[in-house]
Amino acid sequence: MTEESVVETGYSDATDIVAVASSTEGFSTLVAALTAAGLVETLQGEGPFTVFAPNDAAFAALPEGLLEKLLLPENIAVLTSILTYHVVSGNVMSTDVVAGDAPTVEGSTLALTTDMGVMVNDATVIQADVEASNGVIHVIDKVLVPPTVDLAAL
Repeated sequence: MTEESVVETGYSDATDIVAVASSTEGFSTLVAALTAAGLVETLQGEGPFTVFAPNDAAFAALPEGLLEKLLLPENIAVLTSILTYHVVSGNVMSTDVVAGDAPTVEGSTLALTTDMGVMVNDATVIQADVEASNGVIHVIDKVLVPPTVDLAAL
């Protein structure tokens, strides 16, 4: 093994949460939202972070026009609250999830249940344990909205 290959495999920014989401099919809307909210650099940081990541289908299921409104510059604070509500500090693998409340980066809590697979509030984890260099991604089937956000006000 050459020194160059050790450097390439020993450390790479290309495996952080944002890079993994960017290179994985089904996350283009999430990556666009993270970019609009200015959260890319945060989720490329040291972490570790656990991200309950809505896939493109979850964003598509939002009421018509809502995603477009959230991406407007005047709604960035609301978008940021929604996105950070999907993030928990630490590296929580699916086998480590216990039923109960988990504090989010946004400040509210997520209700985690494990009765029939892992559920986050009313969203189902449809793909667990997508590992990144600074945390883990669990793919969910719904966009979670924190109790502090009133979508009707948009």
